[in-house]
This record gives sequence, structure tokens and C-alpha cells, in this order.
Amino acid sequence: MLKLSIEEYSRLQGYMLLVDRESEAYQSMKVRYTELKVILTASGINLTELDRIKE
Repeated sequence: MLKLSIEEYSRLQGYMLLVDRESEAYQSMKVRYTELKVILTASGINLTELDRIKE
């Protein structure tokens, strides 16, 4: 599960970097980004190296 979450987190960040931060698509992706960030952090994963969005 952690492997899949890390892969989804990384993939989602790539998509987020391609769209305008004010767009509805970005706002929708940000919800999932936040969920994944909470899951990974609670699982003890250090996101310092993985987090490209920095929100």
C-alpha cells in the first residue's frame, strides 16, 4: 500500500505542476494531494525529498 501511495503521490505532483494553480483541476488534485500527504506522513514516510509542490 505504501508503494502505491508513494507512486500516486509522485504522479499527482507531476500533473499538478502542469496546470494553473487557480484551475478547478488543480483544486481537485490538491484534495487528493493532501490526503496522500497525510497518509504517507502518518505512515512515517519523510516527504522532504518527494514533495515538489511544497504546500
